[in-house]
Amino acid sequence: MTKILTTIDAIAAQYDAVLCDVWGVLHNGRRAYPAACAALQRLRAAGKSVILLTNVPKPRGPIPEQLDRVGVPRDAWDAIVTSGDAIRMELEARAPGPMFKIGPGDYDRALWEGLGLVQAPLADARFFAISGLNRDDETPEDYAETLRAAKARNLDLICANPDIVVQFGDRLVWCAGAIARDYESLGGRVIMAGKPHAPIYDLAFKELAALRGDVGRDRVLCIGDGVVTDVLGANAQGLDCVFVAAGIHGETLLTGGALDAAKVDKALTAEKTHAAYAMAALA
Repeated sequence: MTKILTTIDAIAAQYDAVLCDVWGVLHNGRRAYPAACAALQRLRAAGKSVILLTNVPKPRGPIPEQLDRVGVPRDAWDAIVTSGDAIRMELEARAPGPMFKIGPGDYDRALWEGLGLVQAPLADARFFAISGLNRDDETPEDYAETLRAAKARNLDLICANPDIVVQFGDRLVWCAGAIARDYESLGGRVIMAGKPHAPIYDLAFKELAALRGDVGRDRVLCIGDGVVTDVLGANAQGLDCVFVAAGIHGETLLTGGALDAAKVDKALTAEKTHAAYAMAALA
């Protein structure tokens, strides 16, 4: 059974480094969670290295300022690795394309910059790529016709963010991973590099090596609220994981306001995953 924690301090001595998710763990898209940020500050003060590992579909360049705006302090982390970093290599290898793009206007501009990709209508594209839905009020059903047309031409889909949903304020917003899921269900080929896939972890371990040299995997702890991204990715890498259970899962894993170990284990088992630890929120 997953061990329920109330404080990360209870297990801190067992680890030298932390790979920590961002959305849903450190902030909700609008404001930081002070207790979570303080937990990472305490880990760093104790000599641990903290790498923020996020499926945001952007290179890491603009992320520190975004974290500043929502109130995540810079002394809560050492380095940042993004799904955008990991997927750019795949995109660059396909330049000049042409590519049909799905994504929200200027928000994802940094993802495509400098890659030499040419955009085109779907009918003329050699592949299509997605950073997110075009608008926050859309749902995956709005892309059903596009996906059928792409599958008819056997186009590969490059997905820059494997997340299905993300918490934004007090609501959940659909992410690119939901479109990738639906395309796979049609038999389409999807390429992803963010969590739970290996490329983003490869980049994270390169950053970790630069920070403190070689670190055994038994000394690295993952923290995240996504079962099929954070937990599954940790499992695939042979890393211990703290599942932040009240993140995108809301109140469904609580009983009487407290985290219910049986519900947590049931949710993890349903996705063929496991976590050494769980917390309602990082603290």
